[in-house]
Amino acid sequence: MAHWTFLTNHAHVLLCVADNPNARLRDVAEQVGITERAAQRIVTELEEAGYLERERDGRRNIYRLNTAMPLRHPLDRAHRIGELLSTFANPTTQPVDSTS
Repeated sequence: MAHWTFLTNHAHVLLCVADNPNARLRDVAEQVGITERAAQRIVTELEEAGYLERERDGRRNIYRLNTAMPLRHPLDRAHRIGELLSTFANPTTQPVDSTS
């Protein structure tokens, strides 16, 4: 039987980046359980939609999340990703907000 979860891979990638803004996509992919190529595609989609910003720091990327962005599904649009992150993110991690 196939396993399913309540959160999408996009949400899981956001949670990984919130936990470690300097994470390598290889590490994000491993944590989420997807390929590195899928993680790269998701980060690109999130960046294009304005949910995160990517900044180069030498050979690494630093990610900043826009926690004021709304969730995308029509039933959830009244909620912001900051709410999702505050609920599901590692309790010792404060999401990096690019809107501050």
